[in-house]
Order: sequence, then C-alpha cells, then structure tokens
Amino acid sequence: MKNLYTQLEQDNVPKTLTLLIQSIVGACTEIATRINHGALSDVLGSLPDHNVQGEVQKKLDVIANNILIESLKKNKQVRAVASEEVEDIILCNSFGKYLICFDPLDGSSNTDVNGSLGTIFSISSASPAQTEVSEEDFFSTGRSIIAAGYVLYGPSLMLALSTGSGTHIYTLDPSNNNFMLTHPNLNIPEDTNEFSFNLSNQFKWPENVQKYIVDLQLGTDGIRKKNFNMRWLGAMVGDMHRILCKGGIFGYPEEKNFKYGKLRLLYEANPIAFLVEQANGLASNGTTSILDTVPSSIHQRIPVFIGSKNEVLLIEKYALGK
Repeated sequence: MKNLYTQLEQDNVPKTLTLLIQSIVGACTEIATRINHGALSDVLGSLPDHNVQGEVQKKLDVIANNILIESLKKNKQVRAVASEEVEDIILCNSFGKYLICFDPLDGSSNTDVNGSLGTIFSISSASPAQTEVSEEDFFSTGRSIIAAGYVLYGPSLMLALSTGSGTHIYTLDPSNNNFMLTHPNLNIPEDTNEFSFNLSNQFKWPENVQKYIVDLQLGTDGIRKKNFNMRWLGAMVGDMHRILCKGGIFGYPEEKNFKYGKLRLLYEANPIAFLVEQANGLASNGTTSILDTVPSSIHQRIPVFIGSKNEVLLIEKYALGK
C-alpha cells in the first residue's frame, strides 16, 4: 500500500508543493488531536465573538484556524492565505510560490455533539512577480487551483486530495503516523438515488429547486420513477465524503435571506468542486460551473449543487424550467 508522499512523487508533484501539502496535513493532524480531547481539555462550546461572516465562533473554530495559520506562516513557499474565519488575507512570505484558501473547521456546529467535522483547503500559484499580494490575487476562477483537499475527522482520520491527476483518499495509520492510499482514483457514479439537502429549509428555496426535491420525494410514484434516500450530516465534508465514495448529490441552494446561498466560493465550493470534477462528478451553482465562477470577494457566497454528473445536469434543467 502506497503512502501519501509516494503517490505525490508518482504524480510528479513538485517538491515545493509536496512540502506545502505536508505542512497542511501536519496541521490537520494536530487539529485532530485537539478534537479528540473534546470535553477533556475545554475545547468545546462557543466564544462570545462572531467571525467575519457574522456567525458565532466555536472554540475549535479559532483553535483550528490558529494552528493552520501558524503552520503555513512557517512554510517559505506560502505567499499569503485566506481563511473563512478572518476578514482580510494574511501575508506570509514575500517570495512564496503559493496562495492558500481554507475553511479551518467545516461543520463546527457539530463540535459539541461529537459529530462530523473537517478541514477544507485549496492551493493556487501566486504571481511570479515579487510584489505585495492583495485580495485581488485570490480572484482567479477555480480552474487555477493546482491542488485541493479536505481532512475528515471521523472514526478514521482521512484525507481526500487531488493535485490534478484524479482524486485519492488516504487514511492515517496511527502506528507510523503515515497517510496510506486506501481509495485510489475515485470515480463518482454518474447516476444516483441519494441526495444531501437540508430539507428544513425547503420552503426558503427557489420554486424550481423545491419542484426538483418534490419530484425526488415522490419516488416511484412520480416522474423520476425511482426511490431516493436522503443523507444529511450537517457538515459539507461528511456529506461530500459519502458522495465521493458512493455517489449522490449535495445541494445548498440560495434562500430567501441568503440570495447567493451560504457556502463560500473560495473556502468550500471551489475546493470540493475541484475534487469532485477530478473524480468524474460535476459542480454547479444551478446554471453554470462553480469552477468557472470569477470571485469578486474572498468571502463571496454561492449556491452549490455537487456530485453525480447526471443528477447535477438534471437540476440545471430544472433551473432553466425544462
């Protein structure tokens, strides 16, 4: 069984990028240790502060964010980072080759109930010019991503990663602290009978999305002529991990109070879309590809429909009234 670094070498990943991935993975391993201590080390619960999104911050949000930032600052290849938890970009090393975007703790509402959690990240190349980095340097489309992944803090510590040569899943071997390749070359089935939508918000969605969901719920009695199962873990990483492994569609539509949805383009949608499209899936905002969306803000939100190819294409047809 190959380990992470053997696979990266086989995929001809540059040494500088491999070392950067190593920094991220090392930070996530430390985050996993903090999560595992849970109530034993007073890391659960919320803080009185809110993040830049106006959301209540969990203690583990801040802990995970600080661990990642400190690790990336030490890597000389990192020019700057953008975090979901921080209002502005963070400058690191003026000669660094890479820009990093990350959601330090996806699903943080699950922290107090020992639920599914994850870290999501993407890596892009910085401009070769040794000029000061600004927020606009992060405004390239997802097609500029050279590597993306997530770490799932579950019964096993797992890493999903793509460097542009397919998507692989690795599992941490606690005996030697190596991530071992356990799920190579993922291939999401084009058809599915599973969906991951938070149906408690169904009445807030556009009519075309509500119609799509109703047609799923009608099962064999409706126009879809087959039954669907719903899976919803309350953490994008957990839901998308299942879809990468078994197929399905994940949806987070726009809502009445969130015109552009709630998920962030740079920190959640783009990295997951990159992983999914490298695994034969599709990622759409309902009408166009997520990876083709040009950001206008580092905290921009976007509606998300990601997963099995034919199901994503179908929801685009609903959006067009077909």
